Amino acid sequence: MSGLTHFDDSGASRMVDVSEKEVTLRLARASGLVRMRPETLRLVLDRGMAKGDVLEVARLAGIMAAKRTGDLIPLCHPLGLDSLQLEFTAIDPTTLRIEAVAKVRARTGVEMEALTAVSVAALTVYDMCKAVDREMVIDSVRLEEKSGGRRGHFRRETT
Repeated sequence: MSGLTHFDDSGASRMVDVSEKEVTLRLARASGLVRMRPETLRLVLDRGMAKGDVLEVARLAGIMAAKRTGDLIPLCHPLGLDSLQLEFTAIDPTTLRIEAVAKVRARTGVEMEALTAVSVAALTVYDMCKAVDREMVIDSVRLEEKSGGRRGHFRRETT
């Protein structure tokens, strides 16, 4: 069925069998943006939000979510992550960039864990800041790079 790995020949959904794949070091890097008013981003960076340190709460939320990815995405293999790092960077006065790097020694990749970490960290930023800025936008969540699998290394072209 069209080369999609999560469906069998009859179209039924399935968890991909990775039992014959080699255990290798897998890495995935994902990113996303949260766009907000300049005064909102300033409050975040200055740790001035009434709810507390937005970036540290978002970091913990992203890490916790990545560890639960197999519970959130129905056909995703549960993985014991070896490492997950989240970084936050203000790339202009209105945009916070979130980047996650996930690593594991396993038979399957960690793209979904990195993407989940970024998504939940962004949602946490929104949740903690919505009282002062309901017009925030979560944007451009995407895989930037992956390595360690049969298909080789992938790196997104800069856009």
